[in-house]
Amino acid sequence: MADLYPIAGKKMYIGGPMASQAADFTAADYASQTWTLIDGWETMGPVGDAVALITTPLINRGRDVKLKGTANAPSMQNNFAVLPGDPGQTALIAAGQPSNKNNFAFKIEGDDAPVGGTPSQRLFIGLVMGTPEQGGTANTADLMQGTIEINSNIVKVVAAAGP
Repeated sequence: MADLYPIAGKKMYIGGPMASQAADFTAADYASQTWTLIDGWETMGPVGDAVALITTPLINRGRDVKLKGTANAPSMQNNFAVLPGDPGQTALIAAGQPSNKNNFAFKIEGDDAPVGGTPSQRLFIGLVMGTPEQGGTANTADLMQGTIEINSNIVKVVAAAGP
């Protein structure tokens, strides 16, 4: 039976601008990135592809035939506790400016490293669509929503044992 790991302890990082490409990315494509931790991560949005549904109604069969279409990751809506001056939040806000049309590299690191080993990772590129602050109740921390439109495959790197 596989081990289960909580969301608590995961970390999200932003890298620099990264161009899209026709072929799927590999972990090696992210090797030159300099990663900045985005602190205050409160809620994690979905990461991964869904496939578009193609439906064709066939008159002679009296039935719709379904096919899988193109892959598309859903919007990743993340919430962050507002931490003024945090370098990761500053980078995310800059990436989310309307004038910034670049895809950025992102890394999600798991809290699943074996003793002396390295944690799992999810690597992808995406457009930061905005970083508005959101309201709440009197007992809610000031939060910022960072919405990322994932624009690539998700590279999954498994946790690895140490030397």
